[in-house]
This record gives sequence, C-alpha cells and structure tokens, in this order.
Amino acid sequence: MKRASEWAYSHEILSDVTVQVGEVSFSLHKFPLVSKSGYIGKLVSESSDDVSFIELYDVPGGAEAFELATKFCYGINFEISVENIATLRCVAEYLDMTEDYSVGNLVGRADSYLNEVALKTISGAVSILHMSERFLPIAEKAKLVSRCIDAIAFIASKETQFCSPMRGDIIGTDGMASHQRPVVHWWAEDLTVLRIDIFQRVLIAMMARGFKQFALGPIIMLYAQKSLRGLEIFGKGRKKIEVEAQEEHEKRVVLETLVSLLPREKNAMSVSFLSMLLRAAIYLETTVACRLDLEKRMALQLGQAVLDDLLIPSYSFTGDTLFDVDTVQRIMMNFLQSEKEDRSPYNADDECFSPPQSDVYRVGKLMENYLAEIATDRNLAVSKFITVAELIPEQSRPTEDGMYRAIDIYLKVRF
Repeated sequence: MKRASEWAYSHEILSDVTVQVGEVSFSLHKFPLVSKSGYIGKLVSESSDDVSFIELYDVPGGAEAFELATKFCYGINFEISVENIATLRCVAEYLDMTEDYSVGNLVGRADSYLNEVALKTISGAVSILHMSERFLPIAEKAKLVSRCIDAIAFIASKETQFCSPMRGDIIGTDGMASHQRPVVHWWAEDLTVLRIDIFQRVLIAMMARGFKQFALGPIIMLYAQKSLRGLEIFGKGRKKIEVEAQEEHEKRVVLETLVSLLPREKNAMSVSFLSMLLRAAIYLETTVACRLDLEKRMALQLGQAVLDDLLIPSYSFTGDTLFDVDTVQRIMMNFLQSEKEDRSPYNADDECFSPPQSDVYRVGKLMENYLAEIATDRNLAVSKFITVAELIPEQSRPTEDGMYRAIDIYLKVRF
C-alpha cells in the first residue's frame, strides 16, 4: 500500500493514527489534526474506543489535497497558488478547518489568498472557477463558485466602463460605420473553458453588474464555436453523422442555453451566426421554442443575409428535399410580418445601430436567388415552389427577371 507520510517522520512526529484516503495511507499524530479539523475531531470524539484508524471518503482533491491540509496542521510550509487554491479551499471546507477550532486556520488562510491575490484578475477567477467544477457540490458550500462568479462579473463590468463598447466593422462611403458590432474583449476566450451551467451564471451575473447585453454577443459566439465543434452543420447534404446519445444531449443543452442567453437587441449577432445556430438546432432536434426563436431573430436581420445563410440542409429522413424549405418559409413570413408592423420586438437599444436601407428590396433579391437554388432539387413539389415564390413582395421586384430565371430552372430540371 502506498504511503505518503515520510515528511511526517522526518519531523519526528509520533504517529498514533492512520488515515486512509483512497489508496493512500497517512501515519500521523492525532492531536494536530484534531485541534484544527472539526471533522476529524468529531470522528474521534464520537468514537467509544481510542481511534487508531480513520478512513475518509470523497475527499476533494484526494490524497494530494489531504496531504496539503495535514502539512498545514503540522506547520510545514508549502506554496499556496492559483493552481491549488480551489483544491485547498474545498478540502479545508470538507475537514471543517475554521476559526472555531484554531486561529488562522486553513479556511481563513485560503480565503485571504482568494481575496488578496487569486480573485483580482479575470483569468485567475476563471481558472479557479473551472477547477471548482471538479469539486461540486462542496465548492458551492464553500461559496467558492459564487465568489469567483462575482469577481469575474465585477472586473468585466468595471473594464467595459473604460473602453469603447462598440466598433465599426463596415465603413460606409460617408466614413461612418454602417454596421457596428460589440468589441471582443481579450478575456472572452477564457470563459469558454467553463461548463455551460456555470457559463450561464457568469453571464447573468455580468448583466446584473451592468454589463451591456449586446456586448455578450462575441462571448456567446466564441463559446458556441468551441462547444458545437464537430457537428456537420455547414454542408449542403442531408446526411446526419452518428453522434453518441450522451454527446448529442450535452450539445443540445449547450445550444438551448446559449439561445436563451442571446442578446435581444437587433444586430447584436450576425445573421450568419444565427443561421449556424439554427442549423445546429435542427440537427440536434432542440425544442420547438428554441428553433422558432432563432427563426424570428434571423427574420429581423434578413436584409443582411446571404444565400448560404438560407441553404439549410434537410436533416429529416422523412422528407426527400435537399433543403429545409419549410424553415426558410417561416423565416420569410416572420420578416414580412415585422415589416408590416414596422417595429422590432428585439430593438430595445435601436439607437446603437444604423437603420437598414432597402431591406425589402435586398430580401426580395435574396429570395429570388434562393428560389433559383432550390429549383434544382427534383424532389421539390411544385406547390412548395409556388408558395415560396408568392412570399416574395412585388415591390421588391422592379423586374421579373429573377422570378423568370427561377421558374426556367425549375422547368428545365424536370423536362
């Protein structure tokens, strides 16, 4: 059996108890442990016999973490760092090493390091938060998770007050930014290591601290690109690759959560990114509400879309069409409805963005090109073709050339 207490013997400590942690045993003197650990003290006091063997289960960080805690009990110096503070704080919580049992105990020492060093930067707080995921639920009990989240939210919100929240991506002929996007903050990449439920809590805390919702866009985009990697959602084919059920479930949860976090403001996300999320939502068979939400968001920015954004593969094995025409039909109907109402339900901060020009005309040309593309699909029913064609507003067609071209392609493919 592996032993990890040689350092104890080197300090001439009389061993009168063996502590078993997993496969590792520690031969130690009882008093330093009992005097600083409420948990060990309770085990000893509740025993009717003189305790010579203690077995600990589910110690956060295992034998290595317990060894650090015992070194602390014996006054043996070791370095506290960002790399081990999460483990140290959780094992201190597990062993109940509070001020109730000893002044300057491990819980207090760990908390001091967190407050004075580790949680002063976003990278440090994210690193500790990520490591804390391994120690749930005790990390929650120790308030380590909530403190890390609050530190990230506080620093992120404070930093955004001293930098421009927007940048111009496209410069118009008048020298002004015609389409503006939120700045990608240097620390956004750090957040992508977090698991989705923790990531969600961080973003909610950031908004509670005053972080602008539209500025969450680049952060969500980075997280989505990393977490949804590997899905075949960009090709024009309808073949669905085999994905393990557990992995598919995890990605579905990630996607549905990300969609719920999307900024409500128009133009906060690119229409191409929304299209990518919609393809993934269809592919992963998310809730209907999730897919309809993405369709409505795309509709509001349809004037910025390109043809590839609408060429959504049909992943259903019950249909024969190459593209998901029904989805695009609903997107177009949502666009027409929003144009009719002449307002956007997602436009809370509309003054931050330049108003779109000739959206109806651009969407009309886009849909003519889409109609020509799907016309090559031999399995597309004539009724479906006509339905899509009738959605294209007449005022968007100064000529009928685009419509005649699509009809010509449809007929040539079949006759």
